Amino acid sequence: MKRLVAMIAAAVMAAASADAAGRTKIDVLIRHATVIDVASGKTLPDRAVAIKGGDIIDVGQDAALFRRYSAAWLVDATGKYVMPGLWDMHVHFGGGQELIQENRDLLPIYVAYGVTSVRDCAADISDSVIQWRSEVTAGSLFGPTIYTSGPKLEGYKPLWKGTIEVDTPAEVDAALDRLQAMKVDFVKITDNTLKPDIFEYAVKAAKVRGLKTSAHTPYAITIEQAARDGLGSVEHLDYLIKAGSPQEAAIGADYVAGKLSYGQASDRFVETFDAAYAKGEYARLKALGIYVTPTLTMSRILAYLDREDHRGDAALAYIGPGLRKTYEWRVERAAKSTPAQVEARHREYELSVKVLPMLRDAGIPILAGTDAGYLNSFNYPGQGLHDELERYVEAGLTPREALASATITGPAFLGHSDRYGAIAKGKAADVLILNANPLTDIRATRSIDSVVLHGKWIDRGVLDRTLAEARAKASKAN
Repeated sequence: MKRLVAMIAAAVMAAASADAAGRTKIDVLIRHATVIDVASGKTLPDRAVAIKGGDIIDVGQDAALFRRYSAAWLVDATGKYVMPGLWDMHVHFGGGQELIQENRDLLPIYVAYGVTSVRDCAADISDSVIQWRSEVTAGSLFGPTIYTSGPKLEGYKPLWKGTIEVDTPAEVDAALDRLQAMKVDFVKITDNTLKPDIFEYAVKAAKVRGLKTSAHTPYAITIEQAARDGLGSVEHLDYLIKAGSPQEAAIGADYVAGKLSYGQASDRFVETFDAAYAKGEYARLKALGIYVTPTLTMSRILAYLDREDHRGDAALAYIGPGLRKTYEWRVERAAKSTPAQVEARHREYELSVKVLPMLRDAGIPILAGTDAGYLNSFNYPGQGLHDELERYVEAGLTPREALASATITGPAFLGHSDRYGAIAKGKAADVLILNANPLTDIRATRSIDSVVLHGKWIDRGVLDRTLAEARAKASKAN
């Protein structure tokens, strides 16, 4: 009897999952698309993509899949291009408890610009970010998948708020216990007041626990030494300029001894950068498994604040007044710069543009990240990632390489390559449908027809309404 009941139940389930023609019922079928294989740079015409739940369950020739599946939503992608959703691997949510809602309001904006995953690199509202991470995963909050470091590790009396202050190995161990209890996705460590030996201990201790690390490295430590300690990713390309100086260790020692200010040491790294030496050093860093998040857009904005007035930026309309006010800190600081300091900023950015293809040539994986968020003036959530990809192509990367930095290397760094990075069976259903081919022109990533987020199709009308609602919220807050 039990066997009969089981057979009947199985038959009922099979019938429920198939239509009258015997086709398997699914949620979304994208038809007649040109699928972009980012890894190879090839395009596959007239493909269909079958989606059920949060998964891509099949990809193949359109006619074959149309015979095989019956979808609740049929999406005609004739003349359009399908690729994985974008990842922004360096964002910040912060500015204090009073700005929690303004930060939360940024989440839908990311989706409207095709950013389906973000890596939060620490700030001062980590408890809220971790809650949002759970709510997005549960489907109760509209936003990109969030990966977060929680609060970052720093030394005593740091410049940044919301950090875990550590000064001894025991305090590092306790901090890592706390972060693991929060189920963070990686550990962020910065160099503002943290002692170099404690920095190294933190990187090594995190590695022993199987935790990925991301950092600003102290000037007292070479980038190679940090990589040998087990550092996972270096945030901001200027640290790779530092690594490209044959005098890296000596300049760092002068800084520690008080012979150079931080800014003077930074200028010295630029002045002593040697391309031939850097080539060998980058090869060594590649062998040690380091990743790099360039954040070129942020560097460019800061470098040229003397030339470019962003007060008329259309994207400011999406930013609440509290977050917008945090922009003033960098603007005011830049305004106090001497002509020599302004010129030094220009030189550093111009060198950064030359260094990026050197990293590519060395095989160092590049993580597309913006640094968008509070404090970081005129670096806008969502839009900033498209700006970043354009900076990469301007610097000499191919459009395919730029796309890979925003779709493949992020999942690889966080250990999720099995679920992300391609339009393929078994991958997560985070998908962009574009009106033009980004392999031909990287600016085509902006030509978003629609987005599939966690298996749900979101058409252009909804994306436009999402942006309109964001503008309305920001305006009302003002």
